[in-house]
Amino acid sequence: MNSCRSNPKLEIRNISKSFDGELILNKVHLCLYPGEIISLLGVSGSGKSTIFNIISGLLKPDDGKVLFNGEDITGMKGKVSYMLQKDLLLQHLPIVDNVALPLFLKGMPKKEARQQAIKHFEKFGLKNMESSYPHELSGGMAQRAAFLRTYLFSKEVALLDEPFSALDAITKSHIHSWYLDIMNEIKLSTIFVTHDIDEAIKLSHRIYILSSHPGEIVEEIPVNRQVMEDEEYFLTKEYRMIKQKILQVLA
Repeated sequence: MNSCRSNPKLEIRNISKSFDGELILNKVHLCLYPGEIISLLGVSGSGKSTIFNIISGLLKPDDGKVLFNGEDITGMKGKVSYMLQKDLLLQHLPIVDNVALPLFLKGMPKKEARQQAIKHFEKFGLKNMESSYPHELSGGMAQRAAFLRTYLFSKEVALLDEPFSALDAITKSHIHSWYLDIMNEIKLSTIFVTHDIDEAIKLSHRIYILSSHPGEIVEEIPVNRQVMEDEEYFLTKEYRMIKQKILQVLA
């Protein structure tokens, strides 16, 4: 895993990072291609959030580079969108203004920004919720609103840090199906952090597994999307083989 195929959307090239003399990440290298979803899977403390902070420009690596469409963006903010575990919707604003916030911040007039945001409401399952407030939304709707806000910040690359972990099992199952449908339509290149092995398998084209202390990429596992999009994918032989391999690597 020392090089990417041609024309990756995003390349994390051999990044290393230490805090207070302790090596947290060691020569992490990964590639993200247009329209692809990849997952970072590892135990707590393996450096997944540090990787996201470096990609988003919130931290600078000690060594290595972050390349976006071939351009070195190491330490630069505002190039990719970053969705945290909590939806972080502003309770005093209607949903349309919450969603349009990235467009406001980029200087777009409020009327135009709202119109741009509303164009996507039906697609994101938020039709007729423009004037509602966050407390009036279900957990699944709040996550869809947060995801739409993330998409409007950057329609090229998104970082999703355990965005579905707070949802109950039934809601999570429904939003997984919705998420895959919407991703097939919008083709947003995405890196997804999760501790949930089943979630990683269901949502990803490829899974990178991180070791801990320091965090290193120890395995890259491709996922056959045609098999995993079957409604009974948990029963497929391919699913069982991938999960067994992940568990062996994490052991």
